[in-house]
Amino acid sequence: MVEKKLYRMPKEGKFLGICEGFGDYLNIDPVLIRVIFVISLFFSCFTTFLVYLVLALVIPEKK
Repeated sequence: MVEKKLYRMPKEGKFLGICEGFGDYLNIDPVLIRVIFVISLFFSCFTTFLVYLVLALVIPEKK
């Protein structure tokens, strides 16, 4: 069984590649992930942005 891993893809993504990596991991369009991120950014008093930055530090970059 092939184990899937979550990577960030800064070369394919717009900003640090987090949404692109989640889209690849979940097999959905990264634009949908970006839209969810932007909507949650406004409703969470920008806590989502802090989580995004932590994910950028924790998730390894795909080579």
